[in-house]
Amino acid sequence: MNADALHLALAGGLMIGAAAALLYWLNGRIAGVSGIFGDLFLERGDGHWPWRAAFLAGLLIGFVLIRSLHPELARIHLQSGPWALIVAGLLVGYGTRMSSGCTSGHGVCGIARISRRSLLATGSFMFAAMLTVALIRHSGFGR
Repeated sequence: MNADALHLALAGGLMIGAAAALLYWLNGRIAGVSGIFGDLFLERGDGHWPWRAAFLAGLLIGFVLIRSLHPELARIHLQSGPWALIVAGLLVGYGTRMSSGCTSGHGVCGIARISRRSLLATGSFMFAAMLTVALIRHSGFGR
C-alpha cells in the first residue's frame, strides 16, 4: 500500500468514527448502516426518514467523490458470480436482523462502547466471514 492510499484509509477511518460519534451525539442513534438502510423503507411516521436518507446519501456521495479524485482506490473487483452475491446479500440481511445489528453497529459503535454483546457478535460474524471465504475459495462455488 502506498503512502497516499494509507493516508486516505486513515482519513476514511477518522470520518467513519466522526460520523458514528456525531450520529450518536446528535440523534442518540447507533450508526448501524444495515438498520438505517432497512428502516428507511419502513417509515412509521416517526420523522426519521430525512436523517436516514441524508446518512445514506452521504455514503454514496463519499464514494463518488473518492472515485472521482482517486479512481484507483475505488475500483470494485467482483470475485463471485451474481448468484453468490445475491445469496451473500440475503444472508447478511438475515444475520443483521438476527443479531440486531451489523458490522458498523456492532463492530464500530458497539466495540467502542465495550459492549459485551457487540464483542460477541463481531467475533461471530468475523469468524463466519473467514470460514465462508475459505470454503468458497476452495469449493469454486462463488464462480
